[in-house]
Amino acid sequence: MLSKISRLTGRRALLAAFGLGALGALAMPPLYAVPVLLLAVPGLLALLDGAGSGRRAALLGLCWGWGHHIVGLYWISHALLTDPWRWGWLVPIAVPGLALPLAAYVAVAAVVAWRARPGWRRWLALAGAWVVMEWLRGLLFTGFPWNLMGSAWAFDALPIQGAAWFGVYGLSLATMLLAGLPWLGRRAMMGGALALLVLAGLGAARLAGTEPPPRPLSVMLVQGNIQQEAKWREDQRWPIFRRYLELTQQGAARAPSDRRLVAIWPETASPFLLPSDAAARDYAARTLPPGGILLAGSVRAEWGADGRLSHLFNSLSAVDAEGRLLGVYDKAHLVPFGEYMPLRGLIPIRIVQGGADFGAGPGPVAMEPGGLPPFSPLICYEVIFPGAIVPAQRPDWLLNITNDAWFGFSAGPYQHLAAARLRAVEEGLPLARAAQTGVSVVFDAHGRTVARLGLGERGTVVAPLPAPLPPTLFARVGNIGALSLAVLILLVAFFRGSPTKDRSNAGRGVA
Repeated sequence: MLSKISRLTGRRALLAAFGLGALGALAMPPLYAVPVLLLAVPGLLALLDGAGSGRRAALLGLCWGWGHHIVGLYWISHALLTDPWRWGWLVPIAVPGLALPLAAYVAVAAVVAWRARPGWRRWLALAGAWVVMEWLRGLLFTGFPWNLMGSAWAFDALPIQGAAWFGVYGLSLATMLLAGLPWLGRRAMMGGALALLVLAGLGAARLAGTEPPPRPLSVMLVQGNIQQEAKWREDQRWPIFRRYLELTQQGAARAPSDRRLVAIWPETASPFLLPSDAAARDYAARTLPPGGILLAGSVRAEWGADGRLSHLFNSLSAVDAEGRLLGVYDKAHLVPFGEYMPLRGLIPIRIVQGGADFGAGPGPVAMEPGGLPPFSPLICYEVIFPGAIVPAQRPDWLLNITNDAWFGFSAGPYQHLAAARLRAVEEGLPLARAAQTGVSVVFDAHGRTVARLGLGERGTVVAPLPAPLPPTLFARVGNIGALSLAVLILLVAFFRGSPTKDRSNAGRGVA
C-alpha cells in the first residue's frame, strides 16, 4: 500500500495527504485509535518520497496537517452553536480557519524531512522536526499545544509514565518514531514492538513504586452540570448558585469527618462576584464544615474612582467557613477570541461575550489559603502548557478548574482531560480538576484516577488528596530534554547527508 501511495501525483496525492491526516486524528482522545498512526505517518513519508520539490513537500504536509486538525478540533464549533443565531454562520469557517495555520507547522516538518535522504534518515528527520514544530506551536502567538502527538497515549497511566522524564514532547517523539516504522519494513516493525515492550516495562516499574500516604485533606469536586446556554441568563443566577450550594452541602455531609475538607467549584461557577460580594460568600460559607475551605471559580471586577467598571478577571476565589476571602488568583493565559479579542479594532467581529475583555493575571503562583497544602491554580486551558504550570516554589498539588460546557458532548472535554493527566505525570504532582459539565477528576502523581465524575453528570465526589512525588526529571529540566533529543535526531538524520538527485525513489516501505 505504501508503495502505491508514494506513486500518487497531483490532486490525488494532496487528497491522500488530507485523508491520512484526518485518519491520524482518530488516535487522539477520546477514541485513542493509536494503530491508525501506523498508516497515517508512513503514508506521509511515502508521499514525501514522491514529492519532486520542497514546495510540493510543503503542500503535502499542509494537507496532512489540515485534515488532522480539522478532525481533531471539530468540537470548537460547539462553542459557536451556544448562540447559533449570532455565530452559527461561523461554523463552516472557524474550524478550517484555525486548522490551516496549525497545519503550517506540519508543512515545515514535511519540508525538513523531504530534504533528508530517503530511508531511515527521512524517518528520523520527520520525527525530530515534528517535535520541534510541536514545541513552537505551543509557544508562538500565545501558543496552542493542543492534541500533541504524545496525547495519544493518555488513555491510561501506564503508557504515559515516560512523560515523567521527557514530557509530552518526549512521548510525541517516541510516537512519531514508532509510527513511522512500517515505512522502513518488517524488521523495523519487529524492533518497534520490542521497544514498546521495553517502554511498557519501564512504565510498569515506575507504577509499582511505593506510594506515599495521602495528605490529611479531602478534596470535594462539585459538578453542577450547568449548560452554557443557561449560564449567564439573569433569571438563572440564583437557581445556578443554589444548585452549587445544595450540592456542596450534601457532599460535605458525606465527607469523612476526620479530614479537613476543601470544596472545589469549576471555572466561573458562581454567577455572583465572590471576591466583592460578601453576601454570596456568606451563603457559600454556610455549606462548609468547620475548618473547610471553598475554592471557587468566579469573575472578579475592579472599578475606577468614578465607580465605573475598569477591569474584569477570570478568577479563583478562596473562601473559609466564616465567609472571609482568603485569596484570589487571576487567570494569566487567556484564550484568544474567547476571553479577549486579538487585533482589537482590526477584526470586524467580536466573539467575546460581554462588553469588555478579561485582564490577565501575573502568571503561575503557589497558593496556600487557610494553611492548605500549597497548590498551583490553573484555570481552563492553562493546564495544556507543558513546563509552564508550576511556579518557582514547587507546590504539593495542581488545581484545574474549567468550564468545558462550551463544547457539549464532544471530543473537546476529553482532549482537555488528557492534557491535565499528562501534567500530573510530568510534574509528579497530584491534580484535582473540577469541570462545569465534566469530566471532573482527581489524579494521583502517577496520573492514575482516584475519583471521577463523568461528562454530563451532576453531583459531588470526595477523595483524599494524594501526596506529591519527588521532583521528576521533567520537573527539573522541563522541555529541554525532549527538545535536545529531537535536535540530536535531526543532526543524525542530516549527518553527511544531502538531498539525493532522485527524490522519487521510495525509501524502504512495504507494499
